[in-house]
Amino acid sequence: MKKMNSKEFLKALEVLTKEKGIKEDTIYEAMELALASAYRKHTGSLTNVKVNINKDTGDIKLYSYMTVVDEVENPEVELSLEEASKLVPGIKVGETIDTEVDMKSFGRVAAATAKQVIVQKVREAERNSIMEEYGNKVDEMVLGTVTREDKGNNHIDLGRTQGVLPKKAIIPGEEIKMGSTIKVYITKVDSNSKGLLILLSRTHHNFIKRLFELEIPEINEGIVLVYGVAREAGKRSKIAVYSEDPKVDAIGACIGEKGSRIANILKELGNEKIDIVEYSKDPAKFIENALKPAKNVRVFITDDKNKDAIVIVDDDNLALAIGKKGLNINLANKLTKYNIDIKTYEQAKEEGINILEG
Repeated sequence: MKKMNSKEFLKALEVLTKEKGIKEDTIYEAMELALASAYRKHTGSLTNVKVNINKDTGDIKLYSYMTVVDEVENPEVELSLEEASKLVPGIKVGETIDTEVDMKSFGRVAAATAKQVIVQKVREAERNSIMEEYGNKVDEMVLGTVTREDKGNNHIDLGRTQGVLPKKAIIPGEEIKMGSTIKVYITKVDSNSKGLLILLSRTHHNFIKRLFELEIPEINEGIVLVYGVAREAGKRSKIAVYSEDPKVDAIGACIGEKGSRIANILKELGNEKIDIVEYSKDPAKFIENALKPAKNVRVFITDDKNKDAIVIVDDDNLALAIGKKGLNINLANKLTKYNIDIKTYEQAKEEGINILEG
């Protein structure tokens, strides 16, 4: 077998660690396991083998070893204390006798086997490295380049790997162009026998939150806080913001001078509308804010434990409070986490709800 070139090995190792982001120890471990596996396959025995790689020179030495025992049960891997003492005086039960293996005895097949296992281990290590990197980015927004489309699902180049933007995770009505750079939200990172799967979304409600963090410095700096987001992708979103500093106008900070900040967010979302509402610790006030653009609403918390509320509106604001196909009330329910029942004054009187008379 052609002698292993230590310099070439070290150079390859340097490339793997720098370009692939794989730790040196992982490569050495893979190399040692590969050589041990190749040796057993080449010799057709179950001999115990250990490998020593000099990390400074790249020189590789392989040893077969036998464990010293009182009574031999497996002569391929065990040696009696009596026989071992002849070779190494004073040796004890449980210790091993190592014999260096002539690397030339491997042959080309064994070397090829070792290479194959090494490549496999390197791939596994690279996949684990990517899994760890992107696993830490779940619930984050990243930039990616659209590379191809397959049955409505778009494949996005994220740098070290590809992610999948499913058809259902694309904002309704938007056009994803090949080669374009887009913002995507990572919802899931999973690894299985088929490889690594990174699921992306542009319809997730937290995609809105991440856009606000990107465009609004006060949110990114923690001056303005986001309580929550309710979203019907492609139609409308509601985001509740507030500040613990009474001098800060949370809504104004999100809108920006002449609407410049919110304009950048709306541009990203196409035709989707956004209502920025002020969060309040007072649930009645919060519900009132969440139902905007409806005005002149009266809110009564009927069961705080079960999160039930009745809202009374005049006839002029009923349609606005409910919204087209119930969109406004549904988003308000999600945002406030209350079950909101909207009634007109006339309906309240007919149902004899006395609390609404006051």
